[in-house]
Amino acid sequence: MRICIDVSAAVHRRAGLGRYAQELTRALVAQGENDYVVFYHQRGQAHLDPPIDTLPQLTTWLSVKPWRLWAMLAHFSGVTQDYKFQGVDIFHATEHLLPRLRRIRTVFTLHDLIFRFDPASHLPLNRIYLNLMMPRFLRTADAVVAVSECSKRDAMRLYGTPAEKIHVIPEGVDAHFKPSHPECVEHVRRTYHLPERFILCVGTIEPRKNLPILFEVLASRREQGLEIWPLVIAGKPGWLYEPIFQRVAELGLQNLVHFTGFFPDDDLPALCSAATLLAMPSRYEGFGLPVLEAMACGTPVVCSNTSSLPEVAGDAALLVPPDDVRGWGEAIAHVLTDDVLRAQMRERGLVQAARFTWEQAARQTADLYRRVAGHQNLTSLEQIYHNVNAV
Repeated sequence: MRICIDVSAAVHRRAGLGRYAQELTRALVAQGENDYVVFYHQRGQAHLDPPIDTLPQLTTWLSVKPWRLWAMLAHFSGVTQDYKFQGVDIFHATEHLLPRLRRIRTVFTLHDLIFRFDPASHLPLNRIYLNLMMPRFLRTADAVVAVSECSKRDAMRLYGTPAEKIHVIPEGVDAHFKPSHPECVEHVRRTYHLPERFILCVGTIEPRKNLPILFEVLASRREQGLEIWPLVIAGKPGWLYEPIFQRVAELGLQNLVHFTGFFPDDDLPALCSAATLLAMPSRYEGFGLPVLEAMACGTPVVCSNTSSLPEVAGDAALLVPPDDVRGWGEAIAHVLTDDVLRAQMRERGLVQAARFTWEQAARQTADLYRRVAGHQNLTSLEQIYHNVNAV
């Protein structure tokens, strides 16, 4: 089979979605089972890493907004976009954008439905687009990959997507995420001017990451005269990030909160290894890969008890309600001051992270491709569902 994978998020460095497209493509290509071609928009500004740079490429000059508009118009007008993907048997949409395809089978990865649970975390135009198109994408795709049981339940409840159509295939942890050699840790510490002990957050800076809760923890402990710890936030600004920076200034935490900006993937394992703990206070995560990547590096994790995070973290992390300032303060202090607890969390985290690999995700995804291709000439209950809802 010839499979086309949308790697737009990867070549345009879109944090979590980009990591998914990059790592899944790498693992699928390594299996050598199918012929792969990649698609991405805005080819003039793409950054291609191996193995994407070695694969056949289908591209468009259109940037993300015109490409989204074209796909949306195609869906509402019924005009097919098959001609753009000639010779392709299956198209795998990995960034919440599915072209209108008629003769090509389709797989759609659902990462999350954050725009439904936390609308304020999305820009208005993006929210309108997803509200219009997400139900159509879920309906017209031949199969849906959900990266967590949480995302599957959300799709079933909010859009009535049949359970048998949704296949839960968790993300994986790349093999280079492991406890780093002390020399590598010290190099990263010097390069990025990191303190000896610090709390780490990894991810795009945007409202749903709920970073201000950590600022409140630091400010509260300072007011009480308690020990406070530096906070390092590794990630580039996303949308609606200005109030987050402003809150740091309002609380007078400029000397305690360090924003690194975009952080190179090659240095992330050493960064995680250098951190005393990773905190992830997100209100909603479709998967929460930084939790597992930190665990794979032997770093204890404190994260929210919402959405997919409990199923990803298992029993290896401390779970706290996302808006509980006192709870976050107590959990962080417990980890930072209890050597025995940190050692226990380190061991449990290494075991938990080892359960998630990109190789396993690729095997399950390739199996899904075979199943989708094998049903090409069958009229299933699922297809009847498509036809009824398309009228």
